[in-house]
Amino acid sequence: MIGSYVAVGDSFTEGVGDPGPDGAFVGWADRFAVLLADRRPEGDFTYTNLAVRGKLLDQIVADQVPRAVELAPDLVSFCAGGNDIIRPGTDPDEVAERFERAVAALAAVAGTVLVTTGFDTRGVPVLKHLRGKIATYNGHVRAVADRYGCPVLDLWSLRSVQDRRAWDADRLHLSPEGHTRVALRAGQALGLEIPADPEQPWPPLPPRGTLDVRRDDVHWAREYLVPWIGRRLRGQSSGDHVTAKGTLSPDDIKMRIAAVA
Repeated sequence: MIGSYVAVGDSFTEGVGDPGPDGAFVGWADRFAVLLADRRPEGDFTYTNLAVRGKLLDQIVADQVPRAVELAPDLVSFCAGGNDIIRPGTDPDEVAERFERAVAALAAVAGTVLVTTGFDTRGVPVLKHLRGKIATYNGHVRAVADRYGCPVLDLWSLRSVQDRRAWDADRLHLSPEGHTRVALRAGQALGLEIPADPEQPWPPLPPRGTLDVRRDDVHWAREYLVPWIGRRLRGQSSGDHVTAKGTLSPDDIKMRIAAVA
């Protein structure tokens, strides 16, 4: 019985790509918190989301892990290292060593630490060349999970997110439906009964011509890829000046989801 949950991570866990009615993001972790809260008596569940977009592993360890340790919840979800892995020259073996030290600190105080693999990036233009590097890091994440008895939220094997409708227009973050499917997969990872299958088929899409695909690619490069590269060159992060969502009410999350459904 999970009565308290803390989410630790970067843009994926903050929920980028899944905006609520006020423009603030919802995301898979918030949606997963609702699933957990529904299994408890009313008012007998606490949830805190500490994730901030753009953060590297060391920043997450410095800023978020101590707060999660202080809260000592029944469950911590820990997704970190992805922003390190996509940076040129990083070593997935070395990143995994730092990842393990953080898991050890969390496992010492939390009832359960849920760790997360990276996605299979075969269909992501700017990241598909990193597929082998991500797979190597995933292998380390699974080994760490085995050593500390952590359940694994396996996103690499989640086939439904290979559909373009699972992704936001920036092609780097999940869409609301993509976040929903990850929340359901997280429930599966903990052995919970879930209300829907995260792998349920998508409705058929009409075929797109070569010109349509090319037009979409040009728009994406202009609106998202060029600014992303610019931030990398300037040493800026999308998370600069962003504050974590903190403690949230599952009932408020439900209302925000319903408002944009």
